[in-house]
Amino acid sequence: MTTVAPLSPSDAYRAPVAREATVTDPALVKRAVKAAALGNAMEWFDFGVYSYIAVTLGKVFFPSGSPTAQLLSTFGAFAAAFLVRPLGGMVFGPLGDRLGRQKVLALTMIMMAAGTFAIGLIPSYATIGVGAPALLLAARLVQGFSTGGEYAGASTFIAEYAPDRKRGFLGSWLEFGTLAGYVGGAGLVTLMTALLPAADLVAWGWRIPFLIAGPMGIIGLYLRLRLEETPAFAAELEKSGADRPRVPLRETVAGQWRALLLCVGLVLVFNVTDYMLLSYMPSYLTSELKYDETHGLLVVLGVMVLMMVVQPFAGALTDRVGRRPVIAAGCAGFLFLSVPALLLIRQGGLLAIALGMGALGLLLVCFTAAMPAALPALFPTRVRYGSLSIGFNVSVSLFGGTTPLVVTALIGATGNMMMPAYYMMAAAVIGGAAVWFMTESAGRPLPGSAPSVERAPHPTA
Repeated sequence: MTTVAPLSPSDAYRAPVAREATVTDPALVKRAVKAAALGNAMEWFDFGVYSYIAVTLGKVFFPSGSPTAQLLSTFGAFAAAFLVRPLGGMVFGPLGDRLGRQKVLALTMIMMAAGTFAIGLIPSYATIGVGAPALLLAARLVQGFSTGGEYAGASTFIAEYAPDRKRGFLGSWLEFGTLAGYVGGAGLVTLMTALLPAADLVAWGWRIPFLIAGPMGIIGLYLRLRLEETPAFAAELEKSGADRPRVPLRETVAGQWRALLLCVGLVLVFNVTDYMLLSYMPSYLTSELKYDETHGLLVVLGVMVLMMVVQPFAGALTDRVGRRPVIAAGCAGFLFLSVPALLLIRQGGLLAIALGMGALGLLLVCFTAAMPAALPALFPTRVRYGSLSIGFNVSVSLFGGTTPLVVTALIGATGNMMMPAYYMMAAAVIGGAAVWFMTESAGRPLPGSAPSVERAPHPTA
């Protein structure tokens, strides 16, 4: 029988049990989850702000003319961030495998906060001319580059801190942060739009949401700098002796080709459905179905709040029944329920739209709850941050971020208003194939890591 020696808070996160297991300190794990989730929340706070205030940004940063041209230019700058995400993943991922997860996540937090805060300081086109959109594009590129190392690093950070039996529950808080950030950003813009006159919103009001990123970034950086390295990376350092681990890019990519293919397939279904529901559906409701814009946005925000409520419970479920059954249920749901859900949405009534969107949101929770724990478990500790960063960002850039554009083009080419459902069904088939070939990871140690158990609470006096 293995016994656990008493632990001090400073060494609880890395102490071995009979040289076989890592004992985690619940308080330290909780801090790690908060620090990781806040960075994700800030990324999606910016996403929500930028998406919901795009019309105003078009008026501020681009020459007066066609509103459509202004909006396209604004979203063009938005899309540019997706182009550099894989580059960020290729830089920050391997760097995280060499220098450490905590150091690189602190760096990505600084860059994300600086990029978002900088947007709030850029003069308008009327003030400095073409320099305004150029600076906007530069800020977006900084954001996109830093984001390339954020999600993979944050999910790796939580996964390597979490005890094996709670990795799904703790990882689910990462996507809780995503939803909270988006709801916070979009909700703030919606509130400002309702309270401020249009002229004030264009003159100065639009800057407020971006400037909030400064204090948020400082808080997030403080939380991340207070943490030590993850137990898994600390063990990897111990193995390599005095030298930092050096992992050739070839080993990170070619050496993990099977796991990378699984990662791309899982991220594809996760992000196609995510961007379809949270990014494209508001536009679909207004541009294609001629639905009232305000009501459409409020429905999407309501769906995200519903997802936030369910998220931790779904994460805990993945620890009980496994990641594969939950992800498979999501794929099956999108395959068989996408058409009925979209038919409900096309009815046009508020209740029908809410039911259709709510059904898709609950199916999406199958992915948001399981993926933060499932994806890091595809790769061994030595290459986890780098391989996951590359696989995740390539898939997001090629498939997730392009979803609104591709679906809009398909509707335009075919005239078929059911294209969003068919696109989600195709993604579900690819995701289902990936689930078929993946190995169950719930309750098991991460590849290359020792088993991880939670320290029992000290008995009360």
